[in-house]
Amino acid sequence: MNMSKLAGTNASVAALAVHEGLRGRAVHSVRVADVKERLVAANGGYEIVHESPGLELGVYVLVAPEPDRQQANDGDEVYVVLEGTGVLEVEGEPVPIAEGAAVYVKARAERRFTVYEQLSVLIICARHEDG
Repeated sequence: MNMSKLAGTNASVAALAVHEGLRGRAVHSVRVADVKERLVAANGGYEIVHESPGLELGVYVLVAPEPDRQQANDGDEVYVVLEGTGVLEVEGEPVPIAEGAAVYVKARAERRFTVYEQLSVLIICARHEDG
């Protein structure tokens, strides 16, 4: 998810730097619940918890009335709902979501979360490297 496109929102956008020592390792463990709680306390935002050449993993917390300002991007995405309920609109089609649900969204499809009070989502995004 290219959250840089959310610039100008009230939601904080923070990246968790992956230390040089982790690059090339076969495993990278993250406490997603801790990241989610930190973002809830900050009244929402997005934090990248893993980046590698083909993958971005992030935690996204939305708190109403802050709108979801996502834009379509070049990678396929899977949204896994960690907490809350709402609707994910994909190309105008509403998809009801709740804790434990997972939804695949193809690259470049318009998508937006609506009808939520507080929603916490793990986002798994395929990243395509040029070349």
